[in-house]
Amino acid sequence: MGSSDGGLRSRDPMLHELSSAPLVTWGNAWLAGRAGLDDAVSAVERRTGPHVIGTVADSGLHFESGAPLRSALARLRSLGLAAFRLSLPAPGDPLGLVGTAELNKAAIDAGEAVLVELADQQVGLVPSEDLRGSSYAGVAWTPYRAADKIPEPVPLAEAEQQLTIAMRECTSLFGQVDDIAAWGPEVTRALEDLRDAGRQPTEGLAPAHPQRAHRLAAQADRLAVVVRLACKDKGRGLSTSQMSARVEALRILDRAVRRARVASYGATADG
Repeated sequence: MGSSDGGLRSRDPMLHELSSAPLVTWGNAWLAGRAGLDDAVSAVERRTGPHVIGTVADSGLHFESGAPLRSALARLRSLGLAAFRLSLPAPGDPLGLVGTAELNKAAIDAGEAVLVELADQQVGLVPSEDLRGSSYAGVAWTPYRAADKIPEPVPLAEAEQQLTIAMRECTSLFGQVDDIAAWGPEVTRALEDLRDAGRQPTEGLAPAHPQRAHRLAAQADRLAVVVRLACKDKGRGLSTSQMSARVEALRILDRAVRRARVASYGATADG
């Protein structure tokens, strides 16, 4: 959508795989001894390709430009790596961010980031596409200094309740045949897939998460696809008032989905 979406944007399809979410859930599982480093890195890179550290402008951030994710994590572990936390911000809603201003801007532009808690500082990692030649595709993480404070956690129960309320408020948008018919096959298929939400475990969530987190992540991940596709859809046949209502409904749902994902993928880190 254009500028009339109030900050709600469809993000790049590859990055919509949420490079940050797997790093948080599998990184914390590795720190807790529930996954080996190789298994964690493989899970993080499964869908998005190899991960490396991008350009490091600040030498005090403990990162080496171009380092593979595995070696970067091993080095951070020796520097007191304590936790990974997920941030899924949007314009006007810096969910999971604590500053600095440079980190916040980069994370909001990307729609995601990871806060890495070390013994002597906190660092923000922001992903971007890493394309080389005609065949290589992966993710590059740019490190930024982060403020030395912990973001306010999003409790699972609260996120689950907010998502339920948001879905109820959007019933007219997602439940009326006329509206769905005005969208197109991609959105329609995504809506149909929601019938399985919560019944199957999400592929990205690491072992030992609470079952509630698995259910919430599965539902939120599927709803995120609907939001992304609906944001790209031009709404052919909808009146101005219908389009306005749809944009508002998607904004409500997007906010709840992002909180549900932060709560579920970060459940291990924040208890």
